[in-house]
Amino acid sequence: MDLTHIHLLLNHVPTVGTLIGIGLLLLGWAAKRDHITEVSLVLLLGVAVVTIPTYVTGNAAEEQICKMSAPNSPCQDPAVIRQLIEAHEGAAFPAMLMMEFVGAFAWLGLWQYRRSRQVPTWNTAIILLLSLVTFAAIARTANLGGDIRHPEIRDASAAPAPPLGREVGNFVVGTKWVWPTCETLHFIGLSLFFGIAALVDLRLLGLMKSVPYHAVHRMLPWGILGYGLNTITGMFFFVGAPQQYTHNPVFIWKMALILITSLNVIYFTIFDEPWKLEAGQDASPIAKFVAASAVVLMVGVLFCGRMLPFLGNAF
Repeated sequence: MDLTHIHLLLNHVPTVGTLIGIGLLLLGWAAKRDHITEVSLVLLLGVAVVTIPTYVTGNAAEEQICKMSAPNSPCQDPAVIRQLIEAHEGAAFPAMLMMEFVGAFAWLGLWQYRRSRQVPTWNTAIILLLSLVTFAAIARTANLGGDIRHPEIRDASAAPAPPLGREVGNFVVGTKWVWPTCETLHFIGLSLFFGIAALVDLRLLGLMKSVPYHAVHRMLPWGILGYGLNTITGMFFFVGAPQQYTHNPVFIWKMALILITSLNVIYFTIFDEPWKLEAGQDASPIAKFVAASAVVLMVGVLFCGRMLPFLGNAF
């Protein structure tokens, strides 16, 4: 199995998952059942996380379907129209960013639900509106993806969409201040996310026992802000030079570790057990295991990110 297979496995998750999430959100809103709303938010957050590897594996799929001998070389397969792939990529980039915003507001709703046992109406309304717009963008992306290998559903009279993804990538690489600015924001986001996550993990591991867990938990939105900065700036790095990442096994490990780390974030957000910790109390073995694994995973993400230019011979 390679990245192309992963793309084929995941490419329907954003479309189907978002649609199911919208349905559950409407059901929870209409029935006034907060637990159904909570399930919908967890689902939308999960879809947002899965959308990241779905997007980044698209370039590997492009190389396979085009039978490209080198990065950015023309397609060797005459049955494949490169413009259709670029149109699919161009639609996928804003759809992916929109899905990440849906995930961010879904996490915020879960965080607020954990604190007050209800999701604010304004948060639900924003998530619903964003989800509907995002679903339309993702459905369009999926339709353009189907055009690549299915001429029977292709509208021959329709002009291909502009290659937005490549235009953004060229802007990132060709404009002197964009890449270093993204590097700076990426480092700030890294410091926020890993700093806040380390505080939460250390509290569960037994340090700072005089501080109740819910007091540390109040800082989590800053950590998620850092995660969001890293996601957006990381995507700009990727679209700028995708071949540096899809051909680098260290990047694959980094993405896998980030996805597992996201499960830890969900655990800290929605599960009851950590919230029972008052000042002076010790966490359960399960909570300590999750916290310890989060520390190991964060160190792994840091190591892989730092080693990207030095391992894998892709840079």
